[in-house]
Amino acid sequence: MAERSRLQKILAQAGVASRRKAEQMIIDGRVTVNGHPAKLGDSALPGKDVIALDGQRLEQSGAKIYLALHKPRGFVTTMEDERGRRCVAQLVETTPERVYPVGRLDKDSEGLLLMTNDGAFANAVAHPSTHVAKTYRVTLRPGVNEEQLTKISTGILVDGRMTAPAKVRLLEQQAGRAVVEIVLYEGRNREIRKMCEALGLEVARLKRIAVGPVRLGMLPQGKYRELAKEEIKGLLAESKKKGKART
Repeated sequence: MAERSRLQKILAQAGVASRRKAEQMIIDGRVTVNGHPAKLGDSALPGKDVIALDGQRLEQSGAKIYLALHKPRGFVTTMEDERGRRCVAQLVETTPERVYPVGRLDKDSEGLLLMTNDGAFANAVAHPSTHVAKTYRVTLRPGVNEEQLTKISTGILVDGRMTAPAKVRLLEQQAGRAVVEIVLYEGRNREIRKMCEALGLEVARLKRIAVGPVRLGMLPQGKYRELAKEEIKGLLAESKKKGKART
């Protein structure tokens, strides 16, 4: 028998948005239950109560979709943008169900972005407590030295607190530029760019090439593919492992 749940939890599990963003949607008057405006703190019975967002009924019985998208530079990781900027939603318009980003990738960065309509999966993978590994290929100017690489790997003071230890290795060094691979285990906003700025380095290009066991590979820019069952299981296994290690 289904149990009543808070509206923000139902919206998150349906893949509409994170719980925090769902709460704001409720506050903004965008959510109704059985035709009546919802208030923050309201609950509903999934499968029985009619929940709608912006007048569109929330469908909770659709198939779960898990995608790997190659986000190009210049696209913001949102489903809509009040400033009229290009959004990742435009790249997944052909999916049979509406999907949402798992975590973020800033406008000036490119590479692998996971998208899904499974709110529980998104929360498990993107929640700060799980620390699923994210791998980036970063082009730096004018170059990088051993001391700077060590600081990135051990932690740098950014916005008043130290960054978590990261894995870093030098892939290529030429006159005026260097390419490094950085593996992060936390999801602070624009973390790599801020770390490099603190060290006097310019990020010329930042590309996410993997999230946990899922790799970008040769997926063309602006295109997406479905995740394999093994990739989904691997992501969930890594999120549980990391979460337990930090409890």
